[in-house]
Amino acid sequence: MLTVVLMIVLFVFLIFPHELGHFIAAKACGVKVNEFAFGMGPALLKKQGEETLYSIRAIPLGGYCAMEGEDTEEAGDDPRAFNNKKWWQKIIILVAGAGMNVFIAFLALTLMAGIGGAVTTTLEAVTEGGPAYVAGIRAGDKVVAINDVETPEWADVIEELDKNLPSGREISVSVKRNGETMVYKMSPVQENGDYIIGIQAGVTHNPLMAIKNGAQTTTGLIGALFSTFKELFKSEDVLEQVSGPIGMVQIVNETSSYGGLFFLYLLAIISLNLAIFNLLPFPALDGGRIIFVFIRLITGKAISDSVEGKVHAIGMAVLIAFAILVAGSDILKLIGRG
Repeated sequence: MLTVVLMIVLFVFLIFPHELGHFIAAKACGVKVNEFAFGMGPALLKKQGEETLYSIRAIPLGGYCAMEGEDTEEAGDDPRAFNNKKWWQKIIILVAGAGMNVFIAFLALTLMAGIGGAVTTTLEAVTEGGPAYVAGIRAGDKVVAINDVETPEWADVIEELDKNLPSGREISVSVKRNGETMVYKMSPVQENGDYIIGIQAGVTHNPLMAIKNGAQTTTGLIGALFSTFKELFKSEDVLEQVSGPIGMVQIVNETSSYGGLFFLYLLAIISLNLAIFNLLPFPALDGGRIIFVFIRLITGKAISDSVEGKVHAIGMAVLIAFAILVAGSDILKLIGRG
């Protein structure tokens, strides 16, 4: 039951914000939105706005934003139809979905950093009797440099210690205490096969630090995922490297016991994957539609709304076929694990 609840939450925070991004951008650009729905399937609740029908549907998995003039044979002369908007407005609307997915990932990672805390260069503890303690370093000191190399982040402290500790030679640690910078020299000692100096990072739940770490982690993950997508296209067995909804259920089931922080991280990872996937230059995806915006900007009326609509329909059919293959692969993986 927990897995089902977590899956629903996952899909709601993956797909609905994506469509919400399109909706907000469409409204901002003056596009008429015929319906904005939360969920899929039969409507449970409906409310007609000034021009937009707002609905809550039976299956709480995602939602959709139905814009005037999108995926129709011809947009006609309605100036508020999506296909009649300026090229840059179309791109803003198309990118907004992926942008919202990135924002959701940022929020999840920021919340994760805020709850779990972020390590700082201010020391939480110094092992009594250890090299750092004997040298004069105390809890509350802020490490600012190792061997004269500045360490603004705890990751920098770890990096410099990893470079210098294995040699066993004397190192200098610069710390700031009460606004004054002091330098202490010490020789690491060996413990369980590793050289240590006996310091422990502090943890902060400062909201500004959480925002900073959330932004840094989001940026880092985007770069890593782009590299993963590049490698995926080089793979000889793509189906082994990807998972669909069935595979996601298995992942959530296997990781649900790890706690809420891991779920936030999983949400961020999948949300960023969805953002990147939607921007791929393939028909029916937002990226494919963006390509058509530029093609039609260059060719003028050489490509009609009808032709573009048919290309996207073919692209959607291919994506559905691929989704079925992925689902079959996920089932075979589950059978194999069983």
